[in-house]
Amino acid sequence: MKTIAIVTGASSGMGREFALQLARTRNLDEIWLVARRGDRLDALASDIRQIGLALRSSDADSGRAYPSPRAIPLDLAGSAGISRFRALLDAEPAATAGELIIDTLVNNAGFGTYGPFADTPLSRELEMVELNVTALTGLCHLAVPFLGRGSRIINVASLASFIPLGNFACYAATKAYVLSLSVALAAELADRGIAVTACCPGPVDTEFANVASNGAREAVVDGKDPARVVAHALRAASRGKTVAIMALKWKFKAFMSRLVGRYFFARYAYVHEKRPSR
Repeated sequence: MKTIAIVTGASSGMGREFALQLARTRNLDEIWLVARRGDRLDALASDIRQIGLALRSSDADSGRAYPSPRAIPLDLAGSAGISRFRALLDAEPAATAGELIIDTLVNNAGFGTYGPFADTPLSRELEMVELNVTALTGLCHLAVPFLGRGSRIINVASLASFIPLGNFACYAATKAYVLSLSVALAAELADRGIAVTACCPGPVDTEFANVASNGAREAVVDGKDPARVVAHALRAASRGKTVAIMALKWKFKAFMSRLVGRYFFARYAYVHEKRPSR
């Protein structure tokens, strides 16, 4: 049997951290690193090889597998992206032989856009839906036949998934979908011993704000360390938790979203929480 982990959006930020921490903690034959930026994937693959060498030298008699990284430069967006990933699985000898196990699937690929919905280019909004929603859905569906007891799916949602947000409308909507799908999949796969966890962070110190603002904001305000957020999500998944929210204030905001009117908060965010964009 061949046991693998798959991490999308692995070229930076939380995706990179998921790959590094899975390499250190899981008994894997390979880690598939999926993103569009091949040069960054190659650098990450080199780091993972170094982790494997260090683990081998310190745990020579452990009997565990040390992951071999596989860099896969690929645009996952939309049905075309899912078809490309399906072709990778179809070309994998272990998959066709029924000997492939996906230990962990991390759906981290995604992005957001700041600004009013009407002022954001339609093409950009649709790209967001194709990556945040369509690609994630397709990867979950393709992965299910290869999951075994003890396997995990971690879908990176957001604190924004709990309530609509003006100036962040499409992004929050896509992440609400991710949260809803993740909870439903957790219920469906529980009898097979498969955990599905929605990771719902607030601001994290990654490239997210720079992309969302089209360069107007280099970093998020009060962003948390991605290594801590990822470690918390992996612990939550190992414990079978359906939702992972690390910081106390994030948990408070998620709880308060149940008590605040959805329109009221969306209007408040639109009027009082302007986000810079170009």
